[in-house]
Amino acid sequence: QVQVMESGGGLVQAGDSLLLSCAASGRPSGEYAMGWFRQARGKEREFVAAYRWRGDGTFYADSVKGRFTISRDEARNTIFLRMDSLKSEDTGAYFCAVGWPAGPSRVANVGEYSYWGQGTQVIVSS
Repeated sequence: QVQVMESGGGLVQAGDSLLLSCAASGRPSGEYAMGWFRQARGKEREFVAAYRWRGDGTFYADSVKGRFTISRDEARNTIFLRMDSLKSEDTGAYFCAVGWPAGPSRVANVGEYSYWGQGTQVIVSS
């Protein structure tokens, strides 16, 4: 059983930065991915970024490219999401997830992820 836990959300001003962390316990194996998704109030959950172990590296949604950076600590099965130049539209609950996407084209699909954290809130005031 894999458990996922996020941390690092908060209330910031537009233009500020935040660092989110996500740790996966239970030793996932194989070509798994750890991804970040977010959900704004009244909207569907959307892909933000992901790192695919033993595979193709990092993936980003177009809306965050150049502003968000994903990194990892492989020894601790932990990924980090550095969010710079935050905008009000980045506000939402941020979820970390672990899954085994069938290929690079599936990394952004919510349905490819089996284990989810509880989420951490990010609020960006303008």
